[in-house]
Amino acid sequence: MFDPVKVRKDFPIFKRKINGKPLIYLDNAATTQRPKEVVKALEDFYFNHNANVARGVHTLAEEATEMYEKARATVAKFINADPSEIVFVRNATEGINLIAYGYAMHALNAGDEILLSQMEHHSNIVPWQFLQSKGIKLRFADIDEDGKLKMPDWNLNSKVKIVSITQASNVLGTVNPVKEIAKRAHENGSIVIVDGAQSVPHMPVDVKDLDCDFLVFSGHKMLAPFGIGVLYGKKKMLEKMQPFMGGGDMIKSVGLFETTYNDVPHKFEAGTPNIADAIGLAAAVDYLNKLGMKSVQTHDRELVEYAMKKLSSVKGITIYGPKDSKARSGVISFNFANIHPHDLSAILNSRGIAIRSGHACAQPLMKQLKVNSVARISFYIYNTKKDIDELVKAFEYVRKVMRL
Repeated sequence: MFDPVKVRKDFPIFKRKINGKPLIYLDNAATTQRPKEVVKALEDFYFNHNANVARGVHTLAEEATEMYEKARATVAKFINADPSEIVFVRNATEGINLIAYGYAMHALNAGDEILLSQMEHHSNIVPWQFLQSKGIKLRFADIDEDGKLKMPDWNLNSKVKIVSITQASNVLGTVNPVKEIAKRAHENGSIVIVDGAQSVPHMPVDVKDLDCDFLVFSGHKMLAPFGIGVLYGKKKMLEKMQPFMGGGDMIKSVGLFETTYNDVPHKFEAGTPNIADAIGLAAAVDYLNKLGMKSVQTHDRELVEYAMKKLSSVKGITIYGPKDSKARSGVISFNFANIHPHDLSAILNSRGIAIRSGHACAQPLMKQLKVNSVARISFYIYNTKKDIDELVKAFEYVRKVMRL
């Protein structure tokens, strides 16, 4: 098991003070901080190997291409996929949009259905809404009072062509049984898309074990730079998809009126790709592999269990999601003493504590919870129990400021 105190030394940002207080960063579900190793990987590429990929035979071009494809292989191994099944995109959102336009728009017909859940991030709702103009219908699986899916109530039928589900909720922290969902969906003849934005950074994820057809995740939520994400697709699914964007590198040959597309995954990577940040993502994966993803998951669970106990002792706290810490990822959303989450966040910031406040890009879920917004804390590899202790102490300061 790694030591988060030692891990923090790899992250220069924790030398900062916010409003005169040491930084306590509890907004990791929004984005994580970056270790020196990731920044050094970017620096090395730009200072020593900078060139475009798959377009030249000079030394720099060959080095850049090799590094880019090595990054693809590193990411593929991380989730137990083949490199040909890894498409680099900007983020999980772009990955879902690519599936919606490249696959669903062509494969589904009027009257077909897409099954989602009430806990989905907007990124796994809005792209599918666009397909309603084609007569495709959306259905939403219910959640229970504990923030878990009502699995027995799932009514899969021949009309359901796609099941798209988050593996871990960015609000409730609920970890969904996506392996079981995939099994049921495939028995029904449906394909399965997994939003792994909150799971891939926090737990071991094996796409072959899950047997999902697609998986998406974002690099910036797992120590990597902004602007790089991953769409995994089974090769047979990627080959069925149409490219969403056209241009250089996604082609084998081009005539004035026709084009032969490149092989997967390159047919989905039109134009100059985000070379440096793909290399940065691979560096982030290497960093996490050194820690061990099972250890990362264990650390998350220990912090969640500790935080749930500490927060439950604070008068006026309402916590949303599973009561069992083992059923959660490293996310806890709550409200405190009728204080608006934005006000709570601002007061905590004055103590150097960074949390998320608002609807967390999950407005349908907010309606289900009968609230307008929540406060959210989320953990990662550099957080400690001391961070949680300082947060709990800060609630007394909040009471004084708000005169409660």
